[in-house]
Amino acid sequence: MSYAPATQPTFYFIGVTTGKSSIMRVFPAWAKHFGLKDAVIKGLDFPLHADPAAYREAVSFIKLDPLSLGALVTTHKIDLFRASSDLFDAIDPFAAKMHETSCLSKRDGKLICHAKDPITSKLAIDAFLPEGHFGRTGAEMFCMGAGGSTIAMVGSLTQPSESKNFPSRIVVSDLDPRRLEEIRAIHGGGPAGTRIDYVLGQNAEANDAILSQLKPGSFVVNATGLGKDRPGSPLTDAAVFPLDGYVWDLNYRGDLVFLKQARAQQTQQRLHVTDGWVYFIHGWTQVIAEVFAIPMPTSGTEFETVSRLAAEAAKAA
Repeated sequence: MSYAPATQPTFYFIGVTTGKSSIMRVFPAWAKHFGLKDAVIKGLDFPLHADPAAYREAVSFIKLDPLSLGALVTTHKIDLFRASSDLFDAIDPFAAKMHETSCLSKRDGKLICHAKDPITSKLAIDAFLPEGHFGRTGAEMFCMGAGGSTIAMVGSLTQPSESKNFPSRIVVSDLDPRRLEEIRAIHGGGPAGTRIDYVLGQNAEANDAILSQLKPGSFVVNATGLGKDRPGSPLTDAAVFPLDGYVWDLNYRGDLVFLKQARAQQTQQRLHVTDGWVYFIHGWTQVIAEVFAIPMPTSGTEFETVSRLAAEAAKAA
C-alpha cells in the first residue's frame, strides 16, 4: 500500500471494509461538535490475517508522519500487535496483558499502543445487563469468537472488583485452536468462583450444542465477525437460545444473521437482544478521546448528545 503524507490532522481506521462503516459519516459530525478543527478520518483496509509486513508498514507510516495522529484498530487487533509491537514506544497495561491494540496515539513524538476494549466493552455491557445479573441469577456467559473483543469482555467481567458478580461459567468457542490457546494463556481457567471452558467449535452445530446447555438468563455474544466482515452466523437456524437470555451481537451493520436469529425467538424465549451500536459509540469515542487528548462523556446528557449526533449522521445517505 502506498502512503502519502497527511496534509491535515488525520485519524486512521484500520479494518476490513472501513468504507461501509457509519464512522465515515459520524466522525465529521463529532469533529465539528468537539472542535477538532480540520481533522479528517481515513480508512485503511486489510484482508483478515494480512501479511505482517503490511501491518508494520502502516504502523511505521503513522509513527513517522507528523500529521498522522493515531488510529482505531478493529478486526486486526491481535495480528497488528504481534507484527508491530517492537515499533511501539509505549504499551499500556491492558495491551501488554492482552497482546493486542485497538488504539494508536502519539504523545511528544512517541507512538503509544492501547487496548481500549476492556473499558469500552464494560461500558456497553453495563448499559445492557442489569446490575448484579450474574451474582443474582447464577447465569453463564457464552462468547463465540476468541479474538480481542472476547479477551477484553472476559477480562472485564472477571476482574477482582466483579468478584460478587462473576458468571458461574464462561464458555469461549472458536474455529482456530491458536486463538483459543492465546486467550487461555491470558485468562487461564478463570478466577475462583467461576470457570472458563475453551471449546474448539468446528462448525455452527457445535455452537448450537453449547447454546442448548446454558442456564436460563445466560449471556450469549457473537464476537466472531460473522454478519459483518463475513456473511452468516456462528449458529444454525435450529439453535435455541436460553430462556430469559441476554443476547448481544457485536455487529451493527452487515447481514446480521445472528441478530435476526435471536430476534426471531425474542418473544418465545423472553430474550433481551441488542446489537453493537452502543459498543460502537463507546469504542470510537474512547479512542478519539485518547488520540485527540480531549475529555469524553460516558453517560448523561452530553453522552446522549454524542449518541444522537452519531445516529443522525449514520442515517444520512
